Amino acid sequence: MEFGTKSRKKLITTNKVKDYRYPHHLQLYTDPPTETISLQEFEELAVERLKVLKAVETIGITHQKGTEKYNQLLEKEITATKFKECFIRKRNLSLEEEIENRKRDHMSHFILRLAYCRSEDLRRWFLLQELDLFRYRFQLESSQSRVEFLASNNLKYKPVEKDEQEEVTREMDGLDHLTNSTNKEFYKVPFTEALDLVRNRKVFLRDGYAYVPQEDLVSILLSLFRTQLSHALVVTSRALPNMEEDGRLLPMLCGLSKRYLGQDYGVKKQNVGVVTAEMIELLSKKSFPLCMQNIHASFRQTHHLRHGSRLQYGLFLKGIGLSLEEAMKFFKAEFTKSMDIDTFDKKYSYNIRYNYGKEGKKTDYTPYGCMKIIMNNPPAMGDAHGCPFKHFEAEFLRQRLSSLGVSKDGVDVVMKYTKGGHYQVACAKLFELTHGINDTNSEVEMVIQHPNQYFENSQKLLNGPVKTAKTVKIVSSQQNSQASVANGSQVDVKTEVMDDEMGDDLDLNDEELNMMT
Repeated sequence: MEFGTKSRKKLITTNKVKDYRYPHHLQLYTDPPTETISLQEFEELAVERLKVLKAVETIGITHQKGTEKYNQLLEKEITATKFKECFIRKRNLSLEEEIENRKRDHMSHFILRLAYCRSEDLRRWFLLQELDLFRYRFQLESSQSRVEFLASNNLKYKPVEKDEQEEVTREMDGLDHLTNSTNKEFYKVPFTEALDLVRNRKVFLRDGYAYVPQEDLVSILLSLFRTQLSHALVVTSRALPNMEEDGRLLPMLCGLSKRYLGQDYGVKKQNVGVVTAEMIELLSKKSFPLCMQNIHASFRQTHHLRHGSRLQYGLFLKGIGLSLEEAMKFFKAEFTKSMDIDTFDKKYSYNIRYNYGKEGKKTDYTPYGCMKIIMNNPPAMGDAHGCPFKHFEAEFLRQRLSSLGVSKDGVDVVMKYTKGGHYQVACAKLFELTHGINDTNSEVEMVIQHPNQYFENSQKLLNGPVKTAKTVKIVSSQQNSQASVANGSQVDVKTEVMDDEMGDDLDLNDEELNMMT
């Protein structure tokens, strides 16, 4: 794959003949692409496929795979991306459109393969999501399309002849666990290639072959796909150091795994001033996610925050509407409990102004999303930043959850998601348990992608129905109960959807870092 600097409207030149490289829209991605694309297209393809894989992960965690609800939710999420016609075929496409979609699918897979080959954890995540996406897409295919897919990939799995199928069906008669497979099309496969199905007694065995019902053929294909992709990821990781010479691609690839793809929670002009320094204490108890509650509690206790905590917390407060003047007031009031005003002005006020774009690069920085908090700069001794579900020890996390009034059963559910590495789902479950949305055993209906999303959703619940779809009301700090909070003074905050950009890193030079120690 080659990269240019100019964007083109089409990734391909149209042909009147079928592109032999893409005989079927479902692929095993065995051959790398050779097209030339611009850096802009490179990034767009990566981001759009990443949105799909994130949706596959989230819905797969919270809903049973293959169920009607799972398929409905995944279709809805994919339809919201630019890959909807690559993965969900709702209309008859022209040959040119079909080949275009297949190329986008092909190239986006290989771009993310570059981004996610860098570590064992990233490879595992990418592999699992691609397998689930393949399973979902294969199950949408018609019988004829599945046969075409097998032929296009030189897979020698063919439906058994009618006479043999009738014979096999007679032999299966009386086998209760296979009766639901009778009167269906079978594929004759060497049993060594269907060990998962043999282990679960889902197939009939005879003469060294497994007779696989068509709906279970995907299990064999997934095993093949897993083996090929796992090997390819390892090979790609070995070749990745050769890309270090290209300063354009490597930073982009490294940032993809931590990229936030959702709504922008940066402060807009109309947001400024909706939260004051006096309101933060009550808001922290009512609407802050656990990560921000932890930083806030540490700040109140020690009257100090180290650099990473100041960035994470300061940008979050900025995102909920704390103006620069109120931020200076809030941080000065707490810091000066352990130091004099001159020390605060010399060492810490610069950092606050920097967050608001008044110093250094004068960039209007946006709050950190969950993936950035989880993947970036883990907390060291004395730090308060990070994700509690990722960085807290299990027993300490249990204690913190219990202190929030979560029942033992609720704590167990949250810890189950945490132990599985599903930190954002655990945060969403905590949100539901602390806001009285549903019971302990129900499925999680949302996933927290951003601390400011948690705050915004909490405020919506505390204030009841919102008048407009893009309005959030901020609760006054003067009330002392949930009911009185809902009746307090309020102001509106409007939100907008971002253009697939994550918040900027605070990339400081040595001089600026020294000023912020």
